[in-house]
Formats: sequence, C-alpha cells, structure tokens
Amino acid sequence: MMTIVALTPILAVLFFLVLLRMPAMKAMPISLVVTAILAFFYWKVPMLQISASIIEGILIGVSILYIVFGAILLLNTLQKSGAIDTIRNFFMNVTPDRRVQVVLIAWLFGAFIEGAAGFGTPAAIAAPLLVVLGFPPLAAVVVALIADSSPVSFGAVGTPLIVGVDQGLQEGGQLAAVAQPYIGDMAMGEYLKQLATQVMQFDLITGTMMPLIMILILTRFFGEEKSWKKGLEMWKFAIYAGLSFTVPAFIVASLLGPEFPSIIGGLVGLVLVLVAIKKNWFMPKESWDFAPRESWSADWIGNLPVAKEEKVRTMSLLMAWIPYLLLGALLILTRLNFLPVKAWLTSVSIGWEKILGTEISATFQPLYLPGTVFIVVVIITIFIHKMSGGAFTTALSVSGKTLIGTAITLFTAVPMVRIFINSGLNDAGFASMPVELANQASQLLGSGWPIMAPFIGALGSFISGSATFSNMMFSLFQFNVADQVGLDPTSIVALQVLGANAGNMICVVNVVAAASVVGLVGKEGLIIRMTLIPMAIYAGVAGILGLIF
Repeated sequence: MMTIVALTPILAVLFFLVLLRMPAMKAMPISLVVTAILAFFYWKVPMLQISASIIEGILIGVSILYIVFGAILLLNTLQKSGAIDTIRNFFMNVTPDRRVQVVLIAWLFGAFIEGAAGFGTPAAIAAPLLVVLGFPPLAAVVVALIADSSPVSFGAVGTPLIVGVDQGLQEGGQLAAVAQPYIGDMAMGEYLKQLATQVMQFDLITGTMMPLIMILILTRFFGEEKSWKKGLEMWKFAIYAGLSFTVPAFIVASLLGPEFPSIIGGLVGLVLVLVAIKKNWFMPKESWDFAPRESWSADWIGNLPVAKEEKVRTMSLLMAWIPYLLLGALLILTRLNFLPVKAWLTSVSIGWEKILGTEISATFQPLYLPGTVFIVVVIITIFIHKMSGGAFTTALSVSGKTLIGTAITLFTAVPMVRIFINSGLNDAGFASMPVELANQASQLLGSGWPIMAPFIGALGSFISGSATFSNMMFSLFQFNVADQVGLDPTSIVALQVLGANAGNMICVVNVVAAASVVGLVGKEGLIIRMTLIPMAIYAGVAGILGLIF
C-alpha cells in the first residue's frame, strides 16, 4: 500500500493524461486532488504542510509561466516583424530536407539555447521555429523535446550540476558524511568537473545517437510513407551531427567543467554540420518532406492564434538573427559568476519564506529568470526591426491568449509535485514518497543498480519538471546506494544526471510549455506517449553502459 500511495502522483498522471487522454488542464487538477487526499489520510502529512506545498507550487508555477510568456512573445514579435520569414527562407535555402532541418534547429541550435537558458526554453523556441518552417506542430514539439536531452546536463550554464548535484550532496549545509571519504579535501568545483567528464564519457554514446532517433521518429510517424527506411538513410549524417556536439562538449567538460559544454558544443556543432551540408558530406541523394498539409491528421495540427501577415517584410539574414544572437549573448552574460551582472539581477527576490509558518519557502529572482531576458530582447527588437505599435500590440494580445490553459496546468501540476517532494514531514513515520520508492528499488536490484539509476533520475525530472531538482532530490540517495553495494558513486551520480536528461523529454512542465507555444494545449498525453520510447532508449542505454563500464 505504501508503494501504491507513493506512486500516486506518477500513476495519476499516467492514468488521466496518457491512458484516458485527458487534456493536461483537466488531468492535473484531478491528480493534485488525489495526491493531496492520500498524502493527508495515508501518509499523514499535516494539512498545513500540504497547503504550504500548494502555495509553493503556485509560486514556482508563476516563475515558469513568466518564462513561457517571454518565449511566446518573442516568437510572435519576430513573426510580425518579418524576421521569421527570413530565418525560414535561410533554412529552406540551406536544405529543403526536413531531416536535416530538424538536426540544425532542434539538436544544435536547441543545444546552444539549453546551455544558455535551460528551464525547457529550447523546446519553447525550437518547436515554433520548426512550425513556421512547415513542420506539423506535433512533430515539431516531439522532436524538440527529444533533442533537449543530452544538452540538459549542462543547461543554464551548468545549473543541473553546479546547483542540483552540489546541493543534493549536502546535509545540514555541509557535505554529507557518506560523500566525504570519496571527495575528501577536493574542492566541490573540481569534483563537479570530474563528474561532468564522466557524464560526457557516457554521453559520447547515448547523446550521439539522439539525432538518429529524432530522424527515425520523424520519418516513421510523420512521413507520407510511414517509413523507418527513410530515417535510416540518414544514419551517417545523424551520427556525424551527434558527434559534432558530443565531442566538443566532452572536451569542454574535461578542460573547463560544467558551465559551457552545451553552449560551445552547440555552436561548434552548428558550424561543423553547416560545413558538411555545404560540402555535401553524408547527405542523402534525395530530399525528404512531409505529405501535403491537407492530408495531415487532426492530431498533428495546433490551434495557435497567430495573426496573419498582411505584407511579408524582407530584411537581411543578420538582422533577422540579431534577436536570437542577442538572446544567447545576454543569457550568457547574466550567468557568468565573475561579472557583476548576475549579482545585480539576483539581488531582487520575490516569494514567501517559511510559508504558513512551515519550513517550506518559495522565492525566485524575476530579473534573473530567462523571461526577463526574453522581454528585453523583444523591446530591442521593436526598435531595430522598426515595428509599428499596432504590430506589437497584436503580438502581445496573441501571446496572452495562449497562456490560459498553460496557467491552469502549471498551477496544479507543480503543487502536486511539491506535495510529493515535501511529504517527508508526516505523522506516519515514513520518509518522503520519492525516498521510500527509491529505497525499495535499491533493495531489489543490489549490484545491478546501474540499470535502474538513470530511470530514478528520469522519474525525478518527470515529477518535478526539472533536471536540476531531480539531481537535488536523488544525488545523495544514488551516492548512498553506490556506497552500500560497492559501486563507484561518481559513475552512479553521472547516470542520475543522464537519467534526469531523459526525463526532461517527458516531464509534464516541459511538455505543457512546448505544447502551448504551438497551440497543442490538450494534446499533452499524445506528446508524452511519443517521447516515452526515446526516453526509455536514452536511459536504458545509459544504464547498460553503467553496468558494463
């Protein structure tokens, strides 16, 4: 019974969202109510603790909604300014092959954005860009989520390791006792550098295969022929594109640590793949495209209310790309510790300390969130693209209308997760729900734990919506299990990090955010069903590598 109750948030989401195919804005409120009831009556979590967790979740949801709004507003602003038309024409001129376009935009450009921003931002940017290139919205979201996997290890300038693992290995404000014999007098920064190198050693295989998986999903489920063969034709190009990111990321992780592997790997990979396209290396003999739009399934098509362009404006490619280049530059500048900008932005904090008198707190720095950078870039874009007031007003109105369903989902999904995580304070004498689940799993597997370790990381991302928080929740647990069964703790924590990446493909928060920007609100269950297999492959291969090496 304990296991069933602890699994409630996961089972409820799977049952209502995936099996019954309810839209997230209906499934998540029901899941929240079920989780709260069982937490109160079986886990005996005090009502004050549950209420505080709900408030905490709503405050976190506000910060996430702010990021989503910024991404949507930038997209609609660029559509109204004519920049999207120019960017679309550039990618179409580079290659009309949809299989190559998805590698350039979702895999490599997405990796750069992940390294700079994190928080599900890449899918929120890449998916709508693919849509305006002519991709079915469902295909765009699915491949964007699959692509946002390997780069997540070092997302937001290394946050999943620098914050997630670092905080996760602490007890009472200092390094946990079980970790001290392994880390010793080594500075945490140096240990995280070793961990980053270990992560990328595994990811030289797991990450490298992701472009091929993306292409196979694209051709099998969205092609007119429904063919695996059309995807396999691209295996040389896909492996080259995978290595173009993972090898530079491995070198950067080994030399510099966890801050910049995804940023530099994405940029270097983009250059290498563009060179390959120009030189016609590994390119297919025939181009591949989707079936005519009129034959698309109704499930593929979104309902994003984007205003029609009365007149298509033309501008230079550089001018069209300036907002995205500026976005990347500002995100990097605001996240470098040796510059004063980060300290200025993080000095402003909003939230609630010790909510309702409990130990639960929820605060965020609004100026530091990527949403603020999005809005700053939007304001600059208005001037450099010489937009009219009417055009921007339309973009603002359209952006606001897309957030209604997203807000309902976030303000119920995140509180459900917080009840789950904060359930350690209870009158039943249990540990928190995630810890109880993980303890039972470790007893079952023993020395075979490397197979399970990535799936625990994926579970953490699925329920919390964050690879950083997954690492924070489970890094110490993974370290303990490794110590108990005689495995290398650093390797097991590396598998936790890779699993958290895998879970990023299916976590409800990211799926809702990506779906909302292309008008697929209500299709979240379908999206999760399509990303579940790539997630399992990524985590499963990582676990097998951990077991072998």
